[in-house]
Amino acid sequence: MKVRFGVGVGADTGPDELGGIIDHLEASGVDSLWFSELVYTPAVDPFIGMAYALARTRRLKVGTSVAILPGRHPVLVAKQLASLAALAPKRVLPVFGLHSALPAERDVFVVPDGRRGAVFDESLQLLRSALTGRDRSFEGEYFTVRSPRVQPVPASLVDIWLGGSAPAALTRVGRFGDGWLGSFLTPHEAAAARRRIEDEAQAAGRSIEPDHFGISLAVGDGALSADLLAAARRRRPGVDPAELLAADWSHLHRQIDGYLEAGLTKFVIRFAAATDTRAFLDRFAAELLPRQN
Repeated sequence: MKVRFGVGVGADTGPDELGGIIDHLEASGVDSLWFSELVYTPAVDPFIGMAYALARTRRLKVGTSVAILPGRHPVLVAKQLASLAALAPKRVLPVFGLHSALPAERDVFVVPDGRRGAVFDESLQLLRSALTGRDRSFEGEYFTVRSPRVQPVPASLVDIWLGGSAPAALTRVGRFGDGWLGSFLTPHEAAAARRRIEDEAQAAGRSIEPDHFGISLAVGDGALSADLLAAARRRRPGVDPAELLAADWSHLHRQIDGYLEAGLTKFVIRFAAATDTRAFLDRFAAELLPRQN
C-alpha cells in the first residue's frame, strides 16, 4: 500500500506565509498540503486555500483536514469540488467532519437542534449524488433539490473522506465515506477504528480501499508546550499526551511505526512549536520523504 505524508497548516499560517510554503512543498516533492476549517483565525478558508495552492502548482495534492459539511448546502459544495477537480484532476482530497473542534465556531454551521448527525448523513448522500453530474432529483428530510446537474463533471469520481472517532462517526465512514482521517487516537485505538469502519462498510454492502485510512499527527521541536499538553488532556482525558503528540522527530517515527502496524498509511503532519517554517519544511522532507514508497 502507498505510504504518503502531507503537511497540515494550522491556525497561525496566514496569507503572507502561504505562498512560500506551497512553493517549497512543490519543489521538495512533498505529497500534499492540508487546510483546516478555522474560521476565527488568520488561516485561509480551506476551499480558497485549495484553489490557490492548485493554481500555483502542477503536482502537489491538496486536502481539507477537516472541513465542516453540516451547515453547508451539499450541491454548492459539489460544485466547488467538481470545479477544483476539473482544474486539477486527481489532486483534490476533501475530508469532512461533523462540527468544528472550536466551540466558538459551531454557531456558524447552522443545522436544526439535535439533528447534526442526521443532516450530515443526508448531506453526504446528496453530495455524492450531485458529483455524478446526473439529472437526479433528491428529496430528503432536510434537502429537496430538483434536477441538480452539477458541471463540470469530474473525469474521475472525487473521493470523499471523513473524520471523527466516535462510534457514530465510524459507522458514518463505513456507510458513506471513501476513506478516513483520524486524530488524537493511539495506534491501538486507530486499529480498532479501522476494523469498525470496515465492518460497517461490509454491512452496508460496500468496501473502502485498504490504503484509504490515515491520521493527523503533531510533532514538536524537542518539547511540547504546557498549553498543547493541556489541550490534549482536555481532548482525551485519561490518555497520556505522549501517546497522541510527538515531542520530536524520533518520537514521531515511533508513532508512525505503530500506525503503520495498525493499517494506516496516510499521514498529515503539523508542527506543534513556534519556530521557523522553512526549517520545519526542510526537516519534514528529510525525515519523511524517505519513508514513502
